[in-house]
Amino acid sequence: VDGISGGLLLKITGTGGGSTAAIERSGADSVKATATFTRNGDWVSINFNLKKNPKGDVRLSGYLTSASPLTFKGEVALPDGTFGKFTATYKDAAKEMPKRDEPKPTLAVGSLIFPFGAFGNTELPKQESVLIKNATVWTNEKEGVLQNADVLLENGKIKAVGKNLSAGSAKVIDGTGKHVTAGIIDEHSHIAGSGGINEGAQSVSAEVRIADIINSEDVNIYRQLAGGVTTSQILHGSANPIGGQSQLIKLRWGKAPEELKFAGSDGFIKFALGENVKQSNFGTGARFPVTRMGVEQTFVDEFTRAKEYEKAISAKGSNVRRDLELDAIVEILNNKRFITCHSYVQSEINMLIHVADSLGFKINTFTHILEGYKVADKMKAHGIAGSTFSDWWAYKNEVAEAIPFNGKIMHNVGVTTAFNSDDAEMARHLNQEAGKSVLYGNVPEEDALKFVTLNPAKMLHIDDKVGSLKPGKDADVVIWSANPLSIYAKAEKTFVDGISYWDIDKDAQVIKSQQAEKARLIQKMLESKTSGVRTQRPFGNAPRLYNCETLEDYSAELNETEHAH
Repeated sequence: VDGISGGLLLKITGTGGGSTAAIERSGADSVKATATFTRNGDWVSINFNLKKNPKGDVRLSGYLTSASPLTFKGEVALPDGTFGKFTATYKDAAKEMPKRDEPKPTLAVGSLIFPFGAFGNTELPKQESVLIKNATVWTNEKEGVLQNADVLLENGKIKAVGKNLSAGSAKVIDGTGKHVTAGIIDEHSHIAGSGGINEGAQSVSAEVRIADIINSEDVNIYRQLAGGVTTSQILHGSANPIGGQSQLIKLRWGKAPEELKFAGSDGFIKFALGENVKQSNFGTGARFPVTRMGVEQTFVDEFTRAKEYEKAISAKGSNVRRDLELDAIVEILNNKRFITCHSYVQSEINMLIHVADSLGFKINTFTHILEGYKVADKMKAHGIAGSTFSDWWAYKNEVAEAIPFNGKIMHNVGVTTAFNSDDAEMARHLNQEAGKSVLYGNVPEEDALKFVTLNPAKMLHIDDKVGSLKPGKDADVVIWSANPLSIYAKAEKTFVDGISYWDIDKDAQVIKSQQAEKARLIQKMLESKTSGVRTQRPFGNAPRLYNCETLEDYSAELNETEHAH
């Protein structure tokens, strides 16, 4: 057996596919142990634990290669997770051996990690002073891109940006050949949610809050840190014209849900237009609205009710019942909550702008906005931002007239323009999405990077804290291996508040630790099975990757069946 010194003698007694077996090794390192032997036709499975050299369960899986002499060959899985080959050849008939009691092993438990799942850390990373030396620094400020410059991070803030900065007691990172940028900000995300992101039972669900379902253990937080993302707006889905309240988070991997929330940020809410809200693809018309006319009337009715509600509840001696749904709409009317509206088609965008003008509220951002190039002048006049995709088109009827130059045209008109993900996977390479604006329309590289850094910060009203490398702002910083707009660039370190939550070298160590922990857990399961503990098949559903249109979890709740499709 590869990986085990000396020859082994396997003794099998009994009949049938499952038999009693023992294994022993002779010589200076002699040992005897029980084994399990299972044969199904020409296939065999042999498991045993020698307790030493190696320590842990050894698993052999092979097949009959010869009947005379009886020979089995196959693969061996060793306790440390490595693999090899084995050959077993019949020697002579074995005598049935007496049973003996094995000493009970000492119970071993794994390390406590944060979060308690894949890619968790045994210790939470700590904030420290860091000086990045001699790098290409993309400031996103009037200084532009600085060559051979330094960035000093101290107490969770950007202390200084310039040349020949003094390190003092700070940890020094050699940035030669590297690029340093502000952390990427995803204006439209659905990660870190639990139990679904669409409350689709009614056309207005302004009372529901993403803040109440934050899942800080979503592995996509870690994966997106590896792509340089430091801040995300977690949005409600697009099942209804007026959806739920958003939550802005920083990707503080390993922290509790409340600790992810971006302190002091403004409140936002999700609106939606188009196919989704009028239930074009639902197959039923059980909920109003089912036409674009009805969508418009939903907005008119809701804001009219909100105005009447605010007036009534403000009256002296009022005993009007508090309505959490209308409270959120009143916040919009008073510029205390801001709209991010899912939108595609020019006619509907014009409709909502007209409704907003007539009822006295403002639209902060049109997201998706793949026909933004048609209405960029109106968006500019109304101070509405556009958060779009880089090069998506023709993936459904509403985007038949989308073009890859959309971002460039809105930007040139003067609309604050950003690229977002709406997808857990795309968010891992938003830097590349920004680079596509250079390809489609020759947007200057500095402006292209702002599409995923400073501009979304402006949309979310946090550009005084993040989005650029300016002294006094939060130390949300990424060190790249190459030009950040390049498909070859890798985020080597990602800092959030001056804490390194992603480090490409430490990640390699984490992967090794996970492999060892996986092997340890497999060993424990095998030991339990060998000792006669009842076994069962693994169960559970893989976590969903949400986007605007994900309704499965909502449907599951409706049918009282988890993840029903």
